[in-house]
Amino acid sequence: MNQSTRAYERLRKEIVDWELPPGTHLSEIRLAERLGVSRTPLRQALHQLAGDHLVRMVPGRGAFVMEIALEDVRHLFQLREALETYAARLCARAPHRTGFRELEREFRERHTALAEEATSARIDDYYALAQRLDEQTDRVAGNPHLAGAVRSLRTQLRRLRRIARRTPERLLRSADEHALICGAIADGDEGRAAELTAAHINNSLRNILEAMAEDVGRTGPTVAEVR
Repeated sequence: MNQSTRAYERLRKEIVDWELPPGTHLSEIRLAERLGVSRTPLRQALHQLAGDHLVRMVPGRGAFVMEIALEDVRHLFQLREALETYAARLCARAPHRTGFRELEREFRERHTALAEEATSARIDDYYALAQRLDEQTDRVAGNPHLAGAVRSLRTQLRRLRRIARRTPERLLRSADEHALICGAIADGDEGRAAELTAAHINNSLRNILEAMAEDVGRTGPTVAEVR
């Protein structure tokens, strides 16, 4: 792995995990020293992150972690609904979709575990299973262009998990919604699979917007709302 790729992968993870929160100034000098890379590959990594909409470049001021604005969240979820509902339809049409039955069972197990106690470890297990569902969907849908578009979108959406984790009740409902989606795909019911996927996405959007609005109400405008 070359220096640019190494810096890109490390910074992307830190941004997605909120180790580098929205609005953080990304000093090239400090980052190059911390990551053990030279300035040129670091700049290449920052420009690649800007292409992922995780970093914004400000002339004369440098690079900043992209803020999360309410309108941006809505736009991301509109695109997510368009892409993921169609992917669910393709999976329900596919002859090799039996793996979704096993995923349905596992999501019901996660639902039970979260209902007993929503510990950090159990929440992490839920998100790991959700990632497996994403990978299974990409594989079974069989459209590499669709998969590429969805993967790019997911990188930005993963940053919002920090907000979603604050509502265990929503995670519990989300596990149930994922189980229902997997069941509909396994049954080959593409209309229901798309309908359930759209409902899940809109429920997730509503939860995140409500949490962000509460933050604004408590503290006033922050880097999450102001560009």
